[in-house]
Amino acid sequence: MTNSTPYCLMPWIHYHVGNAGKVKACCVANIPFGDCNNQSFDEIWNGEAISQLREKFARGEQDPRCRVCQHLEEAGGKSIRQEVHEKFGPAFQERENNLPFTFDIRFSNACNFRCRTCWHGASSAWFPEARQMGRSLGDEALLQNIHNFDAFIEQSGEALLNAKEIYFAGGEPLVTKEHYQLLDWLVKNKTTQMNLRYNTNFSVLKFGEYDVLDYWKHFPEVEILASIDAHGKLGEYIRKGFNWKQFQENREAIRSLKHIRFAIAPTISVLSIKNLPELYRTCLMEQIIEPDGLYINMLDRPLYYNTKVMPEDLKQTVVVEYQKFYDWAEKKQIPESVISQLKECEAYMLSEDLSKHWTQFIKETKLMDEMRGESLLQFQIAKE
Repeated sequence: MTNSTPYCLMPWIHYHVGNAGKVKACCVANIPFGDCNNQSFDEIWNGEAISQLREKFARGEQDPRCRVCQHLEEAGGKSIRQEVHEKFGPAFQERENNLPFTFDIRFSNACNFRCRTCWHGASSAWFPEARQMGRSLGDEALLQNIHNFDAFIEQSGEALLNAKEIYFAGGEPLVTKEHYQLLDWLVKNKTTQMNLRYNTNFSVLKFGEYDVLDYWKHFPEVEILASIDAHGKLGEYIRKGFNWKQFQENREAIRSLKHIRFAIAPTISVLSIKNLPELYRTCLMEQIIEPDGLYINMLDRPLYYNTKVMPEDLKQTVVVEYQKFYDWAEKKQIPESVISQLKECEAYMLSEDLSKHWTQFIKETKLMDEMRGESLLQFQIAKE
């Protein structure tokens, strides 16, 4: 490895555990390094697969399996690859060993929501409907990604104790037992110097015997990226299990904790893109977020929820709504970081015509509406 900056930093700094214990380059690229249930940490972290990717990235080369970041960058958006360079570039250059210092650990698919854009692999609550549609992964609702928590800690513990950031995401970390076990282990080992970062539906602050606030007080910085796609009834429609009132109450419960940064992190899909300006305005007005408290997640798959599939007339209704927002944002002196994210959503939507998949969106929506006794038509997002 030379001193030049590689194409992507992930293979040197990041350890991601996802479905079935597979260790991959990150949460969006299907680049497998190994299986943490059957291989040791050293075997994976110093193995042939990750070494080959490091060599490729060190030469400044891309990998075709990094299509999510590549497509987003081509459309004018900011990718995870770019974010990681900005956030951890200096730490990468100054690192003193070859261990990862950022972690993304998905212990299981435990979740209490059934979001429209999700699936059984990322939500145990999806199991009954997934089975009904013939799309379930196996015969059990709960899919355990890491089979032995103690063995995982024994293998990866040295790196975890020196981590700079640990990221928790879905399933839903706040209803995942192992998430609390890990925090408890870090506290007991008096190694709480790392930042905690969450993508969470933020529906609960207590889970069984665990109160997450009791753990968060030990860490210097906790960042909450609340996965809310819309407010009120539309939000409850997109994310089954979401309760707007409970969300507001939970936000109020952490307001006095100044080391917690709170932002909304909507998944930008056909269902949410038009409402994004109103979601931001509502959350800002109700003091749920600070003016810069927006972090978008651009949905790539399933393709029928990707905003590029929208017919041109519907895309233009979004363009009109966003122009109204830009005019309002200029008067209210909204941060450029927020405006640029909405422009990113707009540019991504307009960058390609995938409307041939629109009929699949209508088909999937009708199917879910019938199963749940709901109707998308009431929200005027799409016509029959």
